[in-house]
Amino acid sequence: MSALEIEKAVVALRQGRLVAFPTETVYGLGCDAANPEALRRLYAAKGRPVDHPVIVHVVDVVQLPQWARDIPASAYALATKFWPGPLTLILKKQPQVTGLVTGGQDSVGVRVPAHPVAQALLAAFGGGIAAPSANKFGRISATRAEDVRRDLGDAVDVILDGELPEVGIESTIVDLTGNAPRVLRPGAITPAMIEAVLGVPVGMGGSGAPRASGTLASHYAPATPLMLMEGDLLLKLAVSLSRQGKKVAVLAHSVSQPLGSNYAWIAAPADVAGYAHDLYANLRTLDVAGCDIMLVESLPKVPEWAAVRDRLGRAATGASEQ
Repeated sequence: MSALEIEKAVVALRQGRLVAFPTETVYGLGCDAANPEALRRLYAAKGRPVDHPVIVHVVDVVQLPQWARDIPASAYALATKFWPGPLTLILKKQPQVTGLVTGGQDSVGVRVPAHPVAQALLAAFGGGIAAPSANKFGRISATRAEDVRRDLGDAVDVILDGELPEVGIESTIVDLTGNAPRVLRPGAITPAMIEAVLGVPVGMGGSGAPRASGTLASHYAPATPLMLMEGDLLLKLAVSLSRQGKKVAVLAHSVSQPLGSNYAWIAAPADVAGYAHDLYANLRTLDVAGCDIMLVESLPKVPEWAAVRDRLGRAATGASEQ
């Protein structure tokens, strides 16, 4: 990434325009987090409800007090261990932080991304960049520059191209505004990893938790109807639908493709990191394959697969609501 491209993006941000950039999780659609007009433009481009908060990206933990107050020691412990990286901290917001960032709440989500392009952009800009995923609201997240162009088109003023995200799914979100830490959105950093740092149990969501990005029941959804099912049932249904003349998209984890040509079939990586890395690209590939239905093989019900299961469950809900 050239310094000239970064400078072009910085100029756009300072003018209140939108910039898409890669992070180690997914592509972000960024604007100046202190500019209300730019934030309104961001919400409009995504079709995002204004009460659904966005995450502020900063270059270093030293910028955290600019956005959050009453920062507990647990926040600094987690930041020391996991930043830069795929972890968002929910903290009490500073008074000057606009409700367009927080969804009208008294809390704000902040993280330090690890991707070199994101780091270069944040360092050159100097302030916080509000950046939800760079796709239409509720749809499959973008992990490639071409995904952003396809979804958002001319609504984005600058798209910074860079190496593919290393993680491939959104950051873990940890709420530190209450008496005990709790995970609001699972990600590559697991509750066990957080507990190892803090030395206390970590809860999962629950009543009274702040609203947070990517936690609606319907999210990450393809346009093609999506069903999650165990491998043996998936195979039977895929064969049955194919014999009825239906074209079937399949994202498999363990089952092998049957004979026949009426399938768009992807065999996903068997390991959780590889599966997560490829997830959104695979869903997008299957979504444009012209199929009548998308069948996704259920994943192991063990803690390390929780984040990917979370994304697929929300994607299935979203696809069923269309």
